[in-house]
Amino acid sequence: MQEYEHLTHTFDPVFDKDSKGLILGSFPSVKSRENNFYYGHPQNRFWKVLAQVFETEVPQTIEEKKAFLLEHHIAVWDVIESCTIIGSSDSSIKDVVVNDFSKVLENSSIETIYVNGGKAYELYHKYAEKQTGIPAIKLPSTSPANAAWSVERLCDEWKRIVD
Repeated sequence: MQEYEHLTHTFDPVFDKDSKGLILGSFPSVKSRENNFYYGHPQNRFWKVLAQVFETEVPQTIEEKKAFLLEHHIAVWDVIESCTIIGSSDSSIKDVVVNDFSKVLENSSIETIYVNGGKAYELYHKYAEKQTGIPAIKLPSTSPANAAWSVERLCDEWKRIVD
């Protein structure tokens, strides 16, 4: 049985001065932590959904993923800086320390914040919305745990991120 671990987020947000939309997850999964980049689990549909929304090829490498995000004026980060968690289980998250969003917001053109799934929305609303002053738009989770949502249904909802 896995045990709780206290972990700190180890990779930087992806953004630049032209980023207009910020997509927030909750906290990196075990696979993302191993890969040192966002949505690293091969079954997570994040990159596939974004590629379909923007009608392009799915980026493969970290450099391709960063370039893809910046080309489409998207910033990506997570709500949580550190927490206690079992594996990748969002439902186990406790002892939350939220990220300081001022660095991203002050050095970008962020107009809209989107959250990837219900737990990210709950955490953002509880811990960060007062700090940013920007209400988040909840999108359905691209996690494989959200099996009720097909890629097609996800794409229909995620089209909201297109300028």
